Amino acid sequence: MNFLVTLRVSLASLGANKLRSGLTLLGIVIGVAAVISLMAIGQGVQESITSRIESLGTNLLFVQPGETTQRGGIGGGAGSASTLTLEDAYALNDPVFAPSVQAVAPEIRASGQVSAGRNNTSAQVIGVTPEYSDVRNFPVEEGSFITEGHLANYSQVAVLGQTMKETLFGNRDPLGQPIRINGRQFEVIGILESKGSGSFGNFDNQILVPITTAYYRVSSQRTAHGEISVDSINVQMPDIDTMDSGMRQVATVLRLRHHITGDDDFIITNQQQTIETLEETTNTFVVFLGAIAGISLLVGGIGIMNIMLVSVTERTREIGIRKAMGAKRRDILLQFMSEATLLSLGGGAIGVITGASIAGVLNGQPLLGNTPMQTSFSWDIALLALGVSAVIGLFFGIYPAMRAARLHPIDALRYE
Repeated sequence: MNFLVTLRVSLASLGANKLRSGLTLLGIVIGVAAVISLMAIGQGVQESITSRIESLGTNLLFVQPGETTQRGGIGGGAGSASTLTLEDAYALNDPVFAPSVQAVAPEIRASGQVSAGRNNTSAQVIGVTPEYSDVRNFPVEEGSFITEGHLANYSQVAVLGQTMKETLFGNRDPLGQPIRINGRQFEVIGILESKGSGSFGNFDNQILVPITTAYYRVSSQRTAHGEISVDSINVQMPDIDTMDSGMRQVATVLRLRHHITGDDDFIITNQQQTIETLEETTNTFVVFLGAIAGISLLVGGIGIMNIMLVSVTERTREIGIRKAMGAKRRDILLQFMSEATLLSLGGGAIGVITGASIAGVLNGQPLLGNTPMQTSFSWDIALLALGVSAVIGLFFGIYPAMRAARLHPIDALRYE
């Protein structure tokens, strides 16, 4: 029996029981569509997180204070100590001890109650220097950014994120308007470009002020020696190749300044480490989603085996007649395996189209907090899912096919 004849007989056999074949096909369709759509969601989340981190600045080192030790030897967590100062940040611009450093942007973070007219809200207030805009990639959409003159004069000026602008002023122009932060009056001089919100917080719901003003007017933090304490120092390198040498140089400068002979009282991380850590986490998440969807594909394969076993039982006399007329064992085997493969491949193809459509529809849809969902359809995953569905069809079709092929023609003809 040639291939075309086998294919025609298989299609005729499946068409004779359209409802049953359709329901079996549906199991594979659901399985493949679930794999593709869930993997698209997982990969979209991964790409969204990575791009969001990269959008906050490139080639960055993050220097944070070390952790405090409380009673009983319990650590207070990274960043809980007050070991970094504004002078430390300025010292990292030294071209002799830290030639790889391109720019430095220290910051002080505090929570503030902000009001403008009748509108009142809480916000994150960040004390920054003029370099912060370039280092952390926070360009101004309207107005101007903080300048050295603002730092020197402890100016009470503020740059608003997009969400903060809409909350406080709605559709009105905020430039030059007064706002109050923790009871103190500030003037709005600029509006940041939108960065959106996500797993790392709402970057548009923040207010930037001069770092000296943040210390003297919003949050006074001093070290034991009376210096201005900062929450973190952002250090920008020229390119990715200088990250390792830059980390060593920054660590050397801080050790010399802090007279360290033992353990460091600061922590240095780089952006690439953060991205790699998050990619490992999201990869686990993607695999988990794929495994869940794969279960439904397995269930679809079991459905194929079930329907093929029923088909073998129903067509016992047909098998006997075909064997009596000269059909060989391999012809019967090939016949039933081709039917199982047609079901799995047909369901897989429809599942690929369905899964891609679901991923396309979900892309850009608002999620929790009105954050748009991002999906990433991959043809590699689609082809893999299609291949797996074909393998599942063959695997679960082998036993029914072998059972049909082993039937003795006389016993098959006697079957009622």
